Amino acid sequence: MPRQSASTATREQGSSAAVQSRTSLRALAHPLRWQLIDLLDSTGQATATQCADALGETVASCAYHLSILGKYGYARQVPGHTGREKPWELTDIPQNLSSGGSEPVDAQMTEAAMDAFLDHELAKLKNRFRQLAQEPAEWRDGTGVLGETAWLTAAELSATWAAMKDLVLKFADRDPSRRPEGAREVRLFAASSVAPQRAVGSSPAASGS
Repeated sequence: MPRQSASTATREQGSSAAVQSRTSLRALAHPLRWQLIDLLDSTGQATATQCADALGETVASCAYHLSILGKYGYARQVPGHTGREKPWELTDIPQNLSSGGSEPVDAQMTEAAMDAFLDHELAKLKNRFRQLAQEPAEWRDGTGVLGETAWLTAAELSATWAAMKDLVLKFADRDPSRRPEGAREVRLFAASSVAPQRAVGSSPAASGS
């Protein structure tokens, strides 16, 4: 089955992935579409009715947002199915969150898509950590959050990000036939960010971080 492309979700949001148009980027600026992308990535394929049952949404809403994902190539209806409602699956088109343009509207669309993605990730992360105490110790031991502030050159940051991507994507190609016994769905999420440049003599509090 087509799997969610690593270059986003990675969902890597990086310049190495293919640049999206403003219109297709707009399709990623809605929280329910990220939920649908996650669900299809987890289940392989699902109908609008199955998506609605899993997400607590209406069938009409799921059908509409699946059609938007389909219109811009992020999902497609599975061929070979007859009947009134056909299942959907993800394509291999990356969910890259950069339009690559230099106009203000490009920055706005990138920001809207990134905000929707990060809000979705944070909500999922919070929910899983709320339930972590119910997991066996063997699963709790491998779960955590790590943050560190460091001073790096641009080259060091690029090398660090590349190493982080290699770790996160190590098992990205495990389709159902390649999953070992006892494997469970695990979300590996990596991020790096650079603080805005501060004017000489300004305090950290004045510029924000």
